Amino acid sequence: MRRTLRRIGRDIRDRRNIDAYVITLAALVFAVLSVVGGLLTDELRWGIALSALSLLVYRITIPDHAVVTGLDHVLADRSAFVDRPLNERLARCRELWLFAPSGINFLSPENCEALRTAALSRPDGAVRVVILDPHAKPAVDIAARQLDDSLDFPLQRLRPAIHAVVQQLELMRDWDLPGSFQYRFMQYNPGFSLVAIDPAEKHGVVIVEFHGYHNESNSSRMHLEITREDSARWYAYWTDQFDRIWRAARPQTPARAS
Repeated sequence: MRRTLRRIGRDIRDRRNIDAYVITLAALVFAVLSVVGGLLTDELRWGIALSALSLLVYRITIPDHAVVTGLDHVLADRSAFVDRPLNERLARCRELWLFAPSGINFLSPENCEALRTAALSRPDGAVRVVILDPHAKPAVDIAARQLDDSLDFPLQRLRPAIHAVVQQLELMRDWDLPGSFQYRFMQYNPGFSLVAIDPAEKHGVVIVEFHGYHNESNSSRMHLEITREDSARWYAYWTDQFDRIWRAARPQTPARAS
């Protein structure tokens, strides 16, 4: 049922099948009116029925673009987060996993504040973050070539972004909150970033962004969003990817006392 409602919501947002939904709603309204008190005349009933039938017959003649446009329900760039801001979704989560080369865009002040007041404020809350190891120079150099040099309009550089995020993670690790916060360092970039929100829950979601070979900007990279309801197989596949990344990553070195 929820999947159907989400599909209808996406259709309305993208202005698809509006005529069919209007006809369905009108038919339900007129059916109720007819049952309740016979408020509709026979002429009006026939007029509505013939109009609806004519419109539905017309829709049959329209080419079906579902194969062409169907992927738009699954694939998107970062502009999709304008309609569904990540910080609003994080404000309700109990667990968050993140893997990204630097994570600087995801770990924005708004998102970190949402994590602080949600997952990290719960005794059973947990946040796990993996970024590239700043000491793995060859891996960072290759990733910088892919992520920085392949952009038409870059706004930041990978290496300083990694160092900035390391400092941010150290600060977040020292927050006095009941939730668990851990971070680790990966030795190479597998070519994607991954966010999992409440991965163990029925309503969990996994977002995978592919870095690609060339992009106009960071925001134009393609990502897909998967729920357990969409595909149990691929949901498990991507959560397993993070589990393996986490096990392979190097735990952070405790900060030196100043």
